[in-house]
Amino acid sequence: QVQLVESGGGLVQAGGSLRLSCAASGRTFSSFAMGWFRQAAGKEREFVAAISRTYITAYADSVKGRVSISRDNAKNTVYLEMNSLKPEDTATYYCAADYARFGGRMGDYWGQGTQVTVSS
Repeated sequence: QVQLVESGGGLVQAGGSLRLSCAASGRTFSSFAMGWFRQAAGKEREFVAAISRTYITAYADSVKGRVSISRDNAKNTVYLEMNSLKPEDTATYYCAADYARFGGRMGDYWGQGTQVTVSS
């Protein structure tokens, strides 16, 4: 089992920045690909970014150039740095871990989510 706890969400003005963190516990963190997804009110959950065990990264087109995912295996933590935030980035952001899959199909384990609200 892997437990994932997100933090760092909040209210920010358009154009601002936030850094989300996801702390993992349980099985060996470095064995998992890690990802971030988001779900806006009334919409389906969508892929945002992922980082593999070998630090390969992938991003959704909607956030490419504004978002950066990174991981620190020594701290069992994955980060999502978000810049130039837009109101349409408002959503609950979820951290995901997956042993075998990478990208939009990840999701062996999920965190509880952290709310990001971007005001215009």
